[in-house]
Amino acid sequence: MTLIASEDFTSAVFTGAWTPAKGGDAPVVSPSSGEVLGRTGIADADDVRDAAARAARAQRGWAAASFEERAAVLRRAGDLLEANAGEIMGWLRREGGAAAGMAGFQVHVAAGECFEAAALASQPHGEILRTGKPRLSFSRQVPAGVVGVIAPFNVPLILGIRSVAPALAVGNAVILKPDPRTAVCGGAVMAEVFRRAGVPEGVFQVLPGGAAAGEALVADPHVRVISFTGSTAAGRRVGEAAGRHLKRVHLELGGNSPLVVLDDVDVDAAASVGAWGSFLHQGQICMTTGRHLVHESVADAYVDRLSARADALTVGDAESDGSALGPVIDAGQRDKIHALVTGSVDHGAELRAGGTYEGLFYRPTVLDRVDAATPAYAEEVFGPVAPVVRFSSVDELVELANSSEYGLSLGVLTSNPMRGMEIADRVPSGIVHINDQTVDDEAVAPFGGVGDSGTGSRFGGTRANLEAFTATQWVTMQADPARYPF
Repeated sequence: MTLIASEDFTSAVFTGAWTPAKGGDAPVVSPSSGEVLGRTGIADADDVRDAAARAARAQRGWAAASFEERAAVLRRAGDLLEANAGEIMGWLRREGGAAAGMAGFQVHVAAGECFEAAALASQPHGEILRTGKPRLSFSRQVPAGVVGVIAPFNVPLILGIRSVAPALAVGNAVILKPDPRTAVCGGAVMAEVFRRAGVPEGVFQVLPGGAAAGEALVADPHVRVISFTGSTAAGRRVGEAAGRHLKRVHLELGGNSPLVVLDDVDVDAAASVGAWGSFLHQGQICMTTGRHLVHESVADAYVDRLSARADALTVGDAESDGSALGPVIDAGQRDKIHALVTGSVDHGAELRAGGTYEGLFYRPTVLDRVDAATPAYAEEVFGPVAPVVRFSSVDELVELANSSEYGLSLGVLTSNPMRGMEIADRVPSGIVHINDQTVDDEAVAPFGGVGDSGTGSRFGGTRANLEAFTATQWVTMQADPARYPF
């Protein structure tokens, strides 16, 4: 049985059922072929207002449901993702431009997010507190209410469900606004999965839309928490708006993550790690290795091997099993990537591989002899580009690593892991991988960055998810009413 067909979401948003969108519609386009796969509804401010009121009404009953009932729904959602993995992967490849491995990884992690969220529903949610009075005093974690989730195009299934699943598990209603460019694999798929899993009508809604819908979601008084994943520039605007409305906001933003290659590495193995970190999913991942910081004694050999690996990768239709890399999402993103590459060469960088494209298929690119002012080093590229900077001492390395305002992920390659820890202690970063590249995600692990990469670890793991999607309430209880002198 098909999970979702184009007629389900044609010109519609999901409110518990597929409903005509007030904001019109937009084409669902394959970045590989340019084929129009269908049309999705586009939510406007009125759609958001109606959805938020609907969610606030529905949330009370969902929060009152037993944790067993909520956990069972989340387990069924995970099972549905696994059972329909082939179909979901098809949408991720056609609409999202993900090659087969990346599409499979998204489904695997998304199912894991649901299973972990199911376990979250039964976790202890409070603690007994000491009190100076003859009473019981305790704190408890209660649902925040209505949670708004704004998710991007690049890894749409994971970056939506990692907030949706735990927020539902602890009793919230959720409104998801996926990027219209991935409205099916990042929205409609989740709508159908959670509907079939048994989420009550109005508790989970999906409203693809642009900036106007996002602004309305942040401003609506029924929505108490915003979980945003996207660019740093957009995240600043979301954070400012949430502050005006006194709302909690979780921001997972951009990155320009460094991979450090020390002088004691196996160079061939290091080049494999670096190629994966920079080129996976066309570099369209917030954790992508954006800067290769390589000790001068191994830099020539590292660049040679990294360039050879880049040249050997097959770039093509994401639906072809022979493609290691698919297309970037659209022409605007491609042109931004190319401008940074050409600007870097003009600045003095040496182009060792790639730097060309056909349609939306951008060749994996290696830039050598880069410095801190090189455009592709100084900015987040969000494309398959590996800028290489050479260093001679650990102090110089630390200065280079800290020259970016981003602080999402750090990788350190060395034959002595303790050297890696010493470097990690000197480079602020939300995530550190010693002897691995910068891209990884597990439902059980806290995830988030510092600096311009966001507001810290707000996703993943029991503690982070409970803190993100609940409010702390203090409760006291005593046998008789207190006596006061008034």
